[in-house]
Amino acid sequence: MQKFQSNGKLLITGEYLVLDGAMALALPTKYGQHLSVEPINQRKLIWESLDKDNNKWFEYEYTFEEICFPIVYENEIRKYNNKIAKQLLKILFHLGRLNREHFINYDSAYNAKDIEVTDGLKITTKLTFPQDWGLGSSSTLINNMANWAQVDPYKLLELTFGGSGYDIACAQHNTAITYQIENNNRHIKEANFNPSFKDSLYFVYLNKKQNSRDGIAQYKANTSNKTQVIKEISEMTSQLISCSNLTDCNLLINRHEQIISSIIHQVPVKEALFSDFKGSVKSLGAWGGDFVLVTSEENPTAYFRSKGYDTIVPYPEMIK
Repeated sequence: MQKFQSNGKLLITGEYLVLDGAMALALPTKYGQHLSVEPINQRKLIWESLDKDNNKWFEYEYTFEEICFPIVYENEIRKYNNKIAKQLLKILFHLGRLNREHFINYDSAYNAKDIEVTDGLKITTKLTFPQDWGLGSSSTLINNMANWAQVDPYKLLELTFGGSGYDIACAQHNTAITYQIENNNRHIKEANFNPSFKDSLYFVYLNKKQNSRDGIAQYKANTSNKTQVIKEISEMTSQLISCSNLTDCNLLINRHEQIISSIIHQVPVKEALFSDFKGSVKSLGAWGGDFVLVTSEENPTAYFRSKGYDTIVPYPEMIK
């Protein structure tokens, strides 16, 4: 049996603008996803997915013809009523195209009669965080599968979910990173981000799953020149990494929120939901759901629970 593991992610600075070259700060989480692959004596690929409590929440069986043959793939994928099964088939298909020897031996004519199946497979995934937390169930899956098949995870991401790729970088690193795309090249550097005030940082789950692709589409609809704000956000990323006190951290967070708000034309989350909160609140990743970063000199659990938000995770419990 082969086993793989990838870290979850939280994007602290540079949301949206990282797509256009801003330097972002991203943090891998202690939570992530495991993947195991074992051979079976059946001519199929069996997939099962487990939640953090080892409960099976998804199971499906695929034929190798579905995975490896473009014509069959195009026909079959249209028939799938199960959205998860359809998305997985897309991933498996592209994985097979990037490294087809992992699944099957077949000639360039793709003639079904020439198929020679090697082994069947059973693939099991297990999340270590609740499914709705938005810490990277897709990116950790892509990174694990790419590692198993020995293909480029960024290429696999591009062919499936899309995005900047910072989440793949987090999946592969055990420390904070800066992530920047310049001239189609990724610049990933480990960052010495260990704030002295980390005990005043919390992550609060808004219990509203946000689709990053929808947020990205809305951002791209804004065609204004972003050169200056990209530069400013990059500078703020560097300033936050070297920030030595909570007061300066709050100033940076508040300014960051103002900038992104002006670009995507959304009200900052603090103004919308927590206007009476004494600390700062910053959206992470796509605005409107998942986790927010909260700064507070006192434990803010009582405040957020009074507002109906019960998941408050201290920084040291969330971040590697």
